[in-house]
Amino acid sequence: MKASDILYQHDVKKTLSRLALIQALQSSNLPLSENEIRDRMHEQYDRITFYRNVQTLADSGIIHRIVIDNTLVKYALNCCGKEKEHQHSENHVHFYCKNCGQTICLDAIPAHSYPLPEGFSMTDCEVVIKGYCNLCTPGNHA
Repeated sequence: MKASDILYQHDVKKTLSRLALIQALQSSNLPLSENEIRDRMHEQYDRITFYRNVQTLADSGIIHRIVIDNTLVKYALNCCGKEKEHQHSENHVHFYCKNCGQTICLDAIPAHSYPLPEGFSMTDCEVVIKGYCNLCTPGNHA
């Protein structure tokens, strides 16, 4: 789906920087950091505008933030893939590889599957598993 269609579907005003931000995320199969997005946005990148747009796109359900630690945040579109129609994904677990730095959305593992004590109610759940991906795990190298 085109970036302009995603903005239209969510009733978010179309701007060049929002289009560039969504297109940067669409160009990758993995979540991207601010620096990775900046490199893909080229002249459309402005730090203040970037953070305002990230907030707007997150509030509207177009993207989600993945907080890896206090120095690294990655961003991903809430969709199933480039060939499929845009749709909101439920909260899911993320995996961060401590060796190569890739962040992977584990869509098949819901983040809200943890039972809570009686009387508790969940509003948000963010789960990041850290370790080594299948390419970086010792012994998996060909």
